[in-house]
Amino acid sequence: MFKKIHSQWFFNIRGDLLSGLVVALALIPEAIAFSIIAGVDPKVGLYASFCIAVIIAFVGGRPGMISAATGAMALLMVTLVKQYGLEYLLAATLLTGVLQILAGFLKLGGLMRFVSKSVVTGFVNALAILIFIAQLPQLTDVTWHVYAITAAGLGIIYLFPLIPKIGKSVPSTLICIIALTGAAVYLGLDVRTVGDMGQLPDTLPIFLWPDVPLTLETLQIILPYSLGLAVVGLLESLMTANILDELTDTKSNRNQECKGQGIANIGAGLLGGMAGCAMIGQSVINIKSGGRGRLSTFCAGFFLLIMVVFLSDWIRHIPMAALVAVMIMVSIGSFSWSSVKEFKKTPLSSNIVMLTTVAVVLSTHNLALGVLAGVLLSALFFVNKIARLMVVKQEMAEAELGYQVIGQVFFASSEKFFESFDFTYAAEKVVIDLTRAHFWDMTAVAALEQVVLKYQRLGADVSVIGMNEASKTVIDKFATHAELKLLLH
Repeated sequence: MFKKIHSQWFFNIRGDLLSGLVVALALIPEAIAFSIIAGVDPKVGLYASFCIAVIIAFVGGRPGMISAATGAMALLMVTLVKQYGLEYLLAATLLTGVLQILAGFLKLGGLMRFVSKSVVTGFVNALAILIFIAQLPQLTDVTWHVYAITAAGLGIIYLFPLIPKIGKSVPSTLICIIALTGAAVYLGLDVRTVGDMGQLPDTLPIFLWPDVPLTLETLQIILPYSLGLAVVGLLESLMTANILDELTDTKSNRNQECKGQGIANIGAGLLGGMAGCAMIGQSVINIKSGGRGRLSTFCAGFFLLIMVVFLSDWIRHIPMAALVAVMIMVSIGSFSWSSVKEFKKTPLSSNIVMLTTVAVVLSTHNLALGVLAGVLLSALFFVNKIARLMVVKQEMAEAELGYQVIGQVFFASSEKFFESFDFTYAAEKVVIDLTRAHFWDMTAVAALEQVVLKYQRLGADVSVIGMNEASKTVIDKFATHAELKLLLH
């Protein structure tokens, strides 16, 4: 027990503390911005980020992953907040949590195995582009000081780690934020700061039960929003977990992550926060800054609350340009540059899936739709490939016509299967060898029935040999003609 706690919490104390501090600083403007997108007070996003990060540190399935209020979730809340207000948003957040916990118990996290590598690459690339695009408003119609701070920030982030001995002892992102804040304050630069993003809360969050009627009508209002939030939240969280698995060479517990996200969202809703999920940008910042364990996630939430409530007079002076530099680093580090370098070597179908995922995410700003489009395309390409691999070989003897079926016979290959038989030759005996074939569905069974019945009408004696037990079971279940069943027994 103690060994497990140590391996997840206290094996990297220094790295987790420092990375948690960096993430907390980067979370503040994002949480405020996402609150504005959703149409609620900034403290709703800040409280949500604190609650979700702290709770998920204990109950999540992926150590080192940062969860908080996110833009993808905020976009889904806009209409609900406009029409019904904050209280209904809090109720929808609670229901979102319940649905995500249910998904965990139903082991829906296992569905991630249907997400191909090409979809994950497209997801990562799209998110990296979105993160970069999100920084552009901070670099538009501004003074040269902003560009200078951003350039200096990127210089510190990439050059500080090269300094011998001390370069890797402290996260360069933390040095960037502290150094540029000090320089901006000392020089009195007129640049946009965190304080300009919105009012920081001055009190700790308190328990809030949503002030909505507990009726079927309320459920009908919030259920569609909660379903959307639950799906998008789990998709983004599980995709982010996959990416961190690769970055850290470790494995996450997907079903536990589903439950953890649900518990965290319930906690956020009860403390006046909006629903959230894993954040790929902040998670990458955490990993790049040295964070690995659950302590880093906990510290990100804890430091966030301490800073916005008790150190707001200091935090409000952080120049947004310094945080823009950090987020640009994240977008550059997150983008899969190998997908560009190896574009010509990668199969065309994989490239199409990746580019489609990117295009849908960028055009809709909806990660769930992008992943769904990518998964559907991957499935279509896979089905087409398997269907093409099915072949029927014809062998002719004196009065006997033999066919050997090789491959998978299902809805996509059944037409090719039927068309492979020659009905113009009136053989006395037809032997269909299925030793190297497998029948999967009722469409395949119907095609086999057509072949058998057509040859029987032509007066041929038909034999079906070599069928495996699984295919026999499918045919017994779906065959509509007794003749075919008799041939198998």
